[in-house]
Amino acid sequence: MVAPQLWLLADSRLPTGGHAHSAGLEAAATRGLVRTPEDVAGFLAARVPTAGLLTAAASAAACALGDRPAHAPVGWDPWDAAVSARTPVAALREVSRAQGRALLRTARAAWPSLGYDALGRRPHQALALGVVVAAAGGTPHDAAALAVHHLAGQVVSAAVRLLGMDPLALSAVHARALADGAATVAEAAAAGSAAAGAHDPALLPAASTPLPEVLAVLHARGDGALFAS
Repeated sequence: MVAPQLWLLADSRLPTGGHAHSAGLEAAATRGLVRTPEDVAGFLAARVPTAGLLTAAASAAACALGDRPAHAPVGWDPWDAAVSARTPVAALREVSRAQGRALLRTARAAWPSLGYDALGRRPHQALALGVVVAAAGGTPHDAAALAVHHLAGQVVSAAVRLLGMDPLALSAVHARALADGAATVAEAAAAGSAAAGAHDPALLPAASTPLPEVLAVLHARGDGALFAS
């Protein structure tokens, strides 16, 4: 049974700053690449198994590492470097750190844990999410599932605000994306747990999609955007 605390972590009302990000959808929509709910579904079908896989695996690894006993502290620098190396766009690295910091600020109030301090002031969002899930009593699979849920939720929410799409149609897109993403969640949980077990961040996956990365650079350089990313 899923712990109620994890329901809160899945709630978009949790004040972690996620509402300010579109997970790349705004850059695509601005250029006419996304116009319909079917386009949103296609966008997610590409992003979940790539960027979503990395984020979910890193979250799963951090959850497994964050569940270690207090007398066995984790050295987070290699894990931070591994996530940075798999996030080639500087603007997206900054976005990840901003969301990680916001998540920790909320988690310190909701699920106090000494494990947060070792992460530093501005950890990547994926690592922060994993450690917070561990503090809330969740598993690496829970962390991976939440990472995918957050990605899909940001995209769908942005589609409503940017393009005025039917929220009911987009709810269906969100549900299908999570169902289709179950395999990615399982793969990420396994990869993250294996990397944590081997104490080797090099085992984290490194999938990506070039076009959204290019669009992220253009988005960061542009003016008048509604979303930070």
